[in-house]
This record gives sequence, structure tokens and C-alpha cells, in this order.
Amino acid sequence: MALSGLQIFKLLPKTNCKECGQATCMAFAMQLAAGKAELDQCPYVSDEAKAELGEASAPPVRRVTIGAGDMAVTIGEETVLYRHEKRFEHMPGLGVLISDEMDDAEVDGILEQLSQQEFNYVGQTLRPRVAAVKAADGAALAALAAKADEKAGAALVLVSEDAEALKQAAEPLKDKKPLLYAATESNFDAVSAVAKELDVPFAIKADSLDALADLGQKAVDGDFKEVVLDPSSATLGEVLRDQTLIRRAAVKQTFRPFGFPTIGFPCNMTDDKMQEAVFASTFIAKYAGLVILSDLDPARTMPLLYLAQNIYTDPQRPMQMDQGIYPINDPDENAPILVTTNFSLTYFTVSSEVEASKVPAWLCVMDVEGQSVLTAWAAGKFVADAIAPFLKKSGIEEKAPHKKVTIPGYVAQISGELEEELGEGWQVQVGVREAADIPKYLKQISEN
Repeated sequence: MALSGLQIFKLLPKTNCKECGQATCMAFAMQLAAGKAELDQCPYVSDEAKAELGEASAPPVRRVTIGAGDMAVTIGEETVLYRHEKRFEHMPGLGVLISDEMDDAEVDGILEQLSQQEFNYVGQTLRPRVAAVKAADGAALAALAAKADEKAGAALVLVSEDAEALKQAAEPLKDKKPLLYAATESNFDAVSAVAKELDVPFAIKADSLDALADLGQKAVDGDFKEVVLDPSSATLGEVLRDQTLIRRAAVKQTFRPFGFPTIGFPCNMTDDKMQEAVFASTFIAKYAGLVILSDLDPARTMPLLYLAQNIYTDPQRPMQMDQGIYPINDPDENAPILVTTNFSLTYFTVSSEVEASKVPAWLCVMDVEGQSVLTAWAAGKFVADAIAPFLKKSGIEEKAPHKKVTIPGYVAQISGELEEELGEGWQVQVGVREAADIPKYLKQISEN
């Protein structure tokens, strides 16, 4: 049975040492109760407390990190079945399969894509980070893994059912935390022993959920924490069924053998590239922590990354830009001034239209806690007596002393009051309602 934060707190040392990363033992206890921390993070917890708390303090889905540095991928640590219940924690890592059956030019091309491919979306940089490396023997696997690390710095998934081959490839790169794939019913002891020796995560693969649960129980009994599950789903229906049942069992029933993140290989499920993208999108929507593709065609990777970003955005926290002045198209002191809110979608929509107009402009972005123009106006945050102090303190008068400011057309009713609040010399212009009309509007006012 799950314990409350207060029940857990009573078993902690109550030193408030902060070494766990929390300000107090009570805060740490609340994190444990929410499944957001591990008991091992407390250096002073007693053996008696460990025995009593046991698995009650572990997250429903364990946290696993593969890779290092900027390309590291953290998955798991999830606490809910549906995003609206709270939020999802870690975006799945998108990757590509590389094998020794490919020629050197093809491998080099994929690795170059992996090292350079990235997309900017509402202020976030999204990119594939994982290379799943497959080879027939240990020497080939080690060489291919070393190349992927050198050329792309990728988070590595080493694919082989030969424990010695996995060890040969992983040992030189153990500090990079490669994922060993995979332990099966026939080689579980050997692969898990390599993972334990090198202190790296490993994956469990089985042909059925029952067999996967048995192997998951062996991982739990062996006190392995960094484990990834693969139920070997072969069809779209199996993906939906297996991923949902694994997450439901972990979160709703605290079934520890399934309390690990999962991996999916849509690259192995079909030769049709568009169908592969459908499989990949289903893995992303239904909880997979790692999704491996056959190539990195941006026509597929970009929408998949955008999908993951949307699903894993915290619904309780609007995406927002920093408050400030954003110059667009190299504006000078005569360039028009526009003001809007710091909701990310509003900013990127407006800024892209301003940029497309080729008209230099100053875009003043006001902090309204990430709300859109109409929502912020209705909440009393994007109103005259709030906008005026923001503009005066922003420093825009030093950059563009003409004191003409354009407000969004949807809040035209505040124009008169805003002029009064801004004071003598200021002129408030009412802009357009739709962002698509911004280029035409800017060209008109720049000609006057």
C-alpha cells in the first residue's frame, strides 16, 4: 500500500541536511510519496526505515538515463496514466537503427543527420538523440558503437542477444551509459550480470506479457533499477494493448515487474515508411520511452518530435516566452513598436509574420503568465494600467523614441485608456486581429 508523505517523514532521519536535493526532510518525504524521488537519495536513512518503506517509496515507473551530456535521454519516472491527471515527465527519446549490414557511406550519412538534425518549435530545440547499433559479433558491434559515439555523441542502444558481444561493445563506453538490448528468457542472467558489472541499464525482451512479467520480477528481485521493457509488439493493435496494460499495471496497481519504461522498434514492424511513422506515433502517444526508426527523414522525424513535445508539455503550465523587447528584421529607432503577450504560440505566430513582412519592427512581449491576448485581457492582466508600466520600464523609448505603439486588434477597446496611462506624447494604434494580416498592416504604416 502507498504511504502518505507524513508516514514516510516519520521514518526519515529528520536532519534537514539537504543532501537529497530537497530543502527539508518533509519536502523529501512528499516527493517520495508522489513517486518523484528514490529513497536511496537520502544518505542517512536507516536500514530499518529502508526495510519498512521498501518499494512503497519508489516511483511507479522507474527512471532510466542512457547516454551522457547534451545527447542524454532520461525516460520513465512517470506517475499517471493520463496527462490531465497531472503531467507526463520525460519525452520519449527518438532514435535510428544502424547495423553492420549498411555500408560505411550509409552509416556515416545517418550519423551526420543524427548529429545535426534539430528543429525549433515554440522556443524549444527538438532532436533525435538515440542510435540503436546492431551487429553480428562483438568486434563489429564495438566498432559501430564507437563510431556512433565519436561522430554523433548519441545515446546508444547496443543490440545483441550475445552477452559477451554486449560487454565488448559497452565496456569502453560504460561512462556513456549505453542500454544493453536485450535480456531474454535464455540469457537473462548473463546480460544482467554484464549490466551490473558495468553499471549500465539493460532491456528485457519477451514474446508475451506473462513472460515479460516473469523477467521483470527477476529484475526486481535482483534489485536492478535501470531496466527497459520490450513486449515485442508486432501489430498496431498489440502496441496499443501492450503499452497500455504495462503502464496501467505499473501506475494503477503498483505492479513492480512492469514498473519500468518501455522501448519500441517500429523500424522492425513494417517496410512501409509512412506506416512506420504511424506505428511510431502510436508508441509516442502510448507511453514508450524510446522509439527507434529505420531512418531520419525529417518529413517523419519532425512531426513525431512535435507530437511528443505536445503530449509531454505540462498542461498546468502554459508555454511562455521571457518578458522583453525582441528586435525583428534589424529595426532602427524609426521602426514600429508592437506589443503582445508572452504566450509562446502567440509570440511565434506574431514574430513569424513580422519576419515574413520584411519590415523592421520592435516586438514588446509582456509577461501575463503565458496567457493569450484575449485570455489575459479577460483576466485583467493585459489591460491599460498593466501595459503602460511595462512599456515605460521596458526601455523601448530609448530604442524607438517615436512613442507610437500598436496593440492587437482584439483589445481595441483599451486604446484610449492606454494612451491616458502612457501620458503625453504617446500614440496608441490599433492593429489587426489576425496574425496573417500583420505583413500588410506593417507595410501600410511603414509607408505613412
